[in-house]
Amino acid sequence: MAELSCEVLVVGAGPTGLMLANWLTRLGVQVIVVDGKDGPTAESRALVVQARSLEIYDQLGIGDHVLEAAHRAEALAPGFGARAFGRIPLGRLGARLTPYPFIEVLEQSRNEEILYDNLRKLGGDVYWESPVTAVVQTDDGVEAKVGNHTVRARFCVGCDGANSVVRKARRIDFEGVTNPHRFFVLDAIGAHGLVPDAVNVRPERTDFLLGFPMRGEGGWRLIGLVRDTNSDGDLDEEDARERMRRTYGVTYDRARWFATYRVHHRVAAAFRDGPFFLAGDAAHVHSPVGGQGMNTGLQDAHNLAFKLADVLRGARRDSWLDRYEAERRPVARKLVATTDRLFNAITSTRLPARALRRIVIPLLAPIAVRVLPGSSGGSRLFQYVSQIRIHYRLDPDAKPGGPRDPVIGRRLPWTGNNHAVLRAACWQIHGYGEVVASDAPDLGMPVHIFPPAPETGLLPGLLYLIRADGFVAASAVPAEAETHFRHAQGR
Repeated sequence: MAELSCEVLVVGAGPTGLMLANWLTRLGVQVIVVDGKDGPTAESRALVVQARSLEIYDQLGIGDHVLEAAHRAEALAPGFGARAFGRIPLGRLGARLTPYPFIEVLEQSRNEEILYDNLRKLGGDVYWESPVTAVVQTDDGVEAKVGNHTVRARFCVGCDGANSVVRKARRIDFEGVTNPHRFFVLDAIGAHGLVPDAVNVRPERTDFLLGFPMRGEGGWRLIGLVRDTNSDGDLDEEDARERMRRTYGVTYDRARWFATYRVHHRVAAAFRDGPFFLAGDAAHVHSPVGGQGMNTGLQDAHNLAFKLADVLRGARRDSWLDRYEAERRPVARKLVATTDRLFNAITSTRLPARALRRIVIPLLAPIAVRVLPGSSGGSRLFQYVSQIRIHYRLDPDAKPGGPRDPVIGRRLPWTGNNHAVLRAACWQIHGYGEVVASDAPDLGMPVHIFPPAPETGLLPGLLYLIRADGFVAASAVPAEAETHFRHAQGR
């Protein structure tokens, strides 16, 4: 039995674990990644890459690779049963908010392949076929039994899915509920009856169908409820095929992949337990509504990587790592609560809910198609779904329950040319009009001055402290910037 050592042991080589390993390796942290599988996933449920995740991919330097592999969904297409009410173009909703104002459809397996290839280019790799059978805390950090190895590390991150070995070993509760319905997911070839190049959302009185366009002629990912249509005692592809044809007028030639599953809405009671952390599905699971599960895990990894690197390099105290749970667990709780309510509204079989869906959706969806593209409500909806509106409580002067600062605690607003400098992956100072570089304090970090950026919340005359993960940590007038920024760096 070999003994291995590292600074961070990453358990699980799915999208979350691979994203974490990529960032840690790039930041100079010694990482060991282990997984019981024999290689990257071949079949996967997750398939949507939201704008915020694409910004993270771009910061890592592989945004173009992801875009080349993805299939763009240019619109949302609401409907009801077999009726489609038109298209809501996504580009108009997010055009001034992000470089990626669309939904990119790229299945989990391809995300993993791209991240794994990049990890190896950075000099890292994965110990495949190496399941973790035990993890314990030691005086120096963590000791784990991994296949035929013993691994000692300063920290351990469980990115090992809903049945996380790390979470169970630490006896961290996984709080929440399981939806009583069973759902199907299938990749269809030669599908018909769907609005092309759009995410199709088709609720019905007792059913729902989600359709995501994929690469290839007539290629679609289809998700919905499955019931025993032919009364043979099995929930199989033919049951799903028949219900789609009869209820939605959707047909297809053949399926590349078919599976059924139950939807869970759960959040871990803690994201940190001493030297142990949870990220991705090990920390939170929820419904596929909104296509945010994989994205939330990718963003967990991005957030945690910089904090671990800061502590391991001596730039921050260990307490800095508590910020990970303080920032990411509220995001997960809100997401799970929102998708749980929405999912229950869509899938409830109670008569009032069925009647409401039958009456309200056909009435409101056609109006939304006309109104949302040019409205502030449509823009805000895009920000929530794309996850660029996530907020962390970083302003010490903010009152609980009071109005939130439009910039502090949020990802840096995009002005058209200010995100490229984030690829340096370090803390930096920004100014937007009416300030010059010499006004910024000398804190040993880059200073970037940009033209005025009206309508973004970035005000002229102020300096902004930007964290390495792209979130705005603080703002101040130049005369007070040094004091404010030194304090903000320590939070």
